[in-house]
Amino acid sequence: MSDPWNRIVKLHEVSRGPLKLTLEAGGAERADIARRLDLESLSSFRAEIVAAPWLDGLELSGRFDATVEQICGVSLEPFEASVTGDIAVRIVPAGSAHAPPPEEGDLEFDADSPDAPDVIADDAVNIAEYLVEHLSLELDPFPRKPGVTFDYAPPTEGLSPFAALRKLVEPKA
Repeated sequence: MSDPWNRIVKLHEVSRGPLKLTLEAGGAERADIARRLDLESLSSFRAEIVAAPWLDGLELSGRFDATVEQICGVSLEPFEASVTGDIAVRIVPAGSAHAPPPEEGDLEFDADSPDAPDVIADDAVNIAEYLVEHLSLELDPFPRKPGVTFDYAPPTEGLSPFAALRKLVEPKA
C-alpha cells in the first residue's frame, strides 16, 4: 500500500505572508488517488496553489490540472480525459471566532453567499487532500468517451417478455 499524498502547511507558516506552492503527485501517489476515486489511472496531477493568511486561518487558491483514465458508461471502453479546476477554500482553527456556529435544526442554503470556512482540529492543513477532494468534484459521474452515443430502441410489442402473459389475460374474440 502506498503512502497517501501529503503536503502539510502549518497556519503559522503563512502568518508572515503568502506561500506559492507547486504540487505534483508522483507515481505511487497517483496510483493511490486513482484507486480512491475509482479511476482506471491518473497519469498526471499538478497544481499551482497560493496559501495566504486569512483572519486567524488561511486561504487556499489556485488551479490544478490532471489527466484521468475512466471507463465509458456506454461502451465500457477506457478513455483519457483532461480535468482542470480551481480551488478556493478558507480554513480556520477549531475554536476560532470566525468558525461557523454549530448547526441546529433545518439548514438554510443560500447559493449567493460565500461558503463558510472549513474548521480544522489543529494548526496543520493537508493541501494535497483538498486537491484530491476538488479533483473528485470535477470528475464526470457518468463518463462518456468522445464520439460515443447511446442509441436506445424500446422493445417491440411482440418481443416483450410480458407479451405471452398478455395473450393469456386478453379475452378471446
